[in-house]
Amino acid sequence: MGKVYDRIDEGVAEFIEKQRVFFVGTAPTGLDGHLNVSPKGLDSFRILGPTQVAYLDLTGSGIETVAHLRENGRITIMFCAFEGRPLIVRLYGKGRVVEPSDAGWDGLIGAFPPHPGARTIIVVDVDRVADACGYSVPRYAYEGERTQLLDWSNRKGDSGLEAYRSQKNAASIDGLPGLSTKAEAGR
Repeated sequence: MGKVYDRIDEGVAEFIEKQRVFFVGTAPTGLDGHLNVSPKGLDSFRILGPTQVAYLDLTGSGIETVAHLRENGRITIMFCAFEGRPLIVRLYGKGRVVEPSDAGWDGLIGAFPPHPGARTIIVVDVDRVADACGYSVPRYAYEGERTQLLDWSNRKGDSGLEAYRSQKNAASIDGLPGLSTKAEAGR
């Protein structure tokens, strides 16, 4: 049976650090809005403390997580083992968006490897940690990271990424605000 923790303990941290993919879930406040679940990878997750984590958000075609966090802050991050013993860990909390022009960016960005296309850092204050058995999750063998997003970002370059973000990341699919204009002006 699953266990609930009040913080990320050593065992949970060890499990999280071994995972190569995690999933982020957010939703807008309104009942008509779209729930979003996004897979993440590329060594972009960090444990900042027993009740705080962060991940590097890379440029993509959507901006749902950022928009939802700006509206209500609710977020769940899920890790599940595809190799080794079966286990699922969920981190529940309140998230905030840190953009390159925001105070705090310089203190956070050094925790991550350099990635072209880094657009925000999502910081989560974790208020609930829970695990589950994961018995029904299939086994998969890790073969390596995909490089397409990094290659695409490198080809776009800074000005191309800025133009892409202005076009694709200004609002969510439900019309909620995405990246701030001050961040775009500060790039």
